[in-house]
Amino acid sequence: MSIKPLADRVLVKPAAAEEKTVGGIIIPDSAKEKPLKGEVIATGNGTKDEEMVLKPADHVLYGKYAGTEIELEGVQYLIMRQSDVLAII
Repeated sequence: MSIKPLADRVLVKPAAAEEKTVGGIIIPDSAKEKPLKGEVIATGNGTKDEEMVLKPADHVLYGKYAGTEIELEGVQYLIMRQSDVLAII
């Protein structure tokens, strides 16, 4: 991995969106809801006020508008603060 998050930030790979059909109509990718769960790929070291609780390979739930989308080697990731993560599953 060529990205190392700093401070209290984590790199998350979102879970794939589920394929759904409505009455035989396939919903396009642009209309699908973003998944709200993913896998932690990399973490920062934390800050002096907040230690890093998450670790790589944790599966997490995060807020709907959390993080910044980035693309690395053709794969979509989110980089967000640890405080944007709601739960470990």
